[in-house]
Amino acid sequence: MGEFDGLVAVVTGGASGIGATTAAMMLERGGQVAVLDRVTNGVPTGALSVGCDVADIASVDAAISAVIESFGRLDILVNNAGIGAVGDVAANDDDEWARVLDVNVIGMARVARAALAHLRQSAHAAVVNTCSAVAFLGVRQRALYSASKGAIEGLTLAMAADHVREGIRVNAVAPGTTMTPWVDRLLEASVDRASTEQALRERQPLGRLVTAEEVAHAICYLASPLSASTTGAILRVDGGMASLRL
Repeated sequence: MGEFDGLVAVVTGGASGIGATTAAMMLERGGQVAVLDRVTNGVPTGALSVGCDVADIASVDAAISAVIESFGRLDILVNNAGIGAVGDVAANDDDEWARVLDVNVIGMARVARAALAHLRQSAHAAVVNTCSAVAFLGVRQRALYSASKGAIEGLTLAMAADHVREGIRVNAVAPGTTMTPWVDRLLEASVDRASTEQALRERQPLGRLVTAEEVAHAICYLASPLSASTTGAILRVDGGMASLRL
C-alpha cells in the first residue's frame, strides 16, 4: 500500500526535471498520475501523457477534461510548469516580462481554476506550487524570474486561505539552485562552465546543488494525505540558501 493509493495527481511541466521526478515518485507510491507538458517525450512510464500549454486557457481546459475522462477524478495538483529568465530589471523587454509572468504565475492560476471543481470533490485535495529560494532573497541577474517566484509565494498563501474551509490544502516548495535541464543549459551557455557551477554550489551553505529527487520528496510530502494538517506552508529545499549565513 502506498500513500497515494486511489488518488489521481496532475503534474504540470512533468516531462523533465523536478516535474518528471515528482511524477515518477508519485507513481511509485501508488498514485495515478497525469503529466501535462508542451513536449511529452520525457513523461515517466506509467503516467498519462497530456499535451498542454499552460499559457493557453483552451489547452488547459482540454487537458484537465482529458484527465477527468481518463481517471474520473482529480485529487492532487502539482503546479510545476515554469520558464526561466536571466538579467537585471533592464535586460528583458515588456514582451518577455509578459511571457514569463504568463507562464509562471497566470499559468498556475489557469490550471488551478480548471481543476478547482474536481478538487472540491476530493477528500484528500492538495495543491503544491513550485516557488523558489529567490522569492526570499536577492540574487543577481534574476530580476524577472525572482518577480515571478515572489508572486507565486503570495498566490500560494492566498489560495490556501481561500480554500482551506473547502478541504483543499495549498502549499509550495521553494528550491534552491537545482540540477535540472534548465540549469544545465544555463551552465552550457556560460563562458566557463566549471567556475559558474562552482559559484552556484558555493552560494548554498550545503556546498552543492539541490537534486530533483530532494525537491520531489518535498512535493510528495506536502501532497500526501499524511500531511493533512499542513496548509499555507512554503517548504524551503535550498541547502540553507535563504536562511543561513556562514
